[in-house]
Amino acid sequence: MSEKIAIASDHAGLELKLYLISILEEMGFEPVNLGTDTEDSVDYPDFGILLSGEVSSGTIERGILVCGTGIGMSIVANKFKGVRAALVSDVFTARMAKEHNNANVLVIGGRIVGKTLAEEMVRSWVGAEFLAGRHQRRLDKITKIEEGCK
Repeated sequence: MSEKIAIASDHAGLELKLYLISILEEMGFEPVNLGTDTEDSVDYPDFGILLSGEVSSGTIERGILVCGTGIGMSIVANKFKGVRAALVSDVFTARMAKEHNNANVLVIGGRIVGKTLAEEMVRSWVGAEFLAGRHQRRLDKITKIEEGCK
């Protein structure tokens, strides 16, 4: 069975999301489309909440969010315990999001990034491995913030 990767967007990210679904399938993943599936205007938090809830609960290990700039979705996603969402705009930051920050949600601006670059970023992120070590120590500090400790 292939790994599931959740993917969601608002109307501004719909076209790129649909393209990335085909790329994920081509790579052997099972994309779980959490919407939207229309170009009608929708509220991005609704779809960021759906995906982030799945990742936070552990139902799905990782996901991809797409909205116009990626900013709104990244704000929503990072409100959820255990979600480490990274808004990326190039291949280097996509790889570092996983290697250094163990990002489990990749966020892309559908009006900022073209299809080819988005594909390269997704391939880099899913292919990267968390390096742990000193990076784990830093993530542990973030986890303490989530738990209400300073």
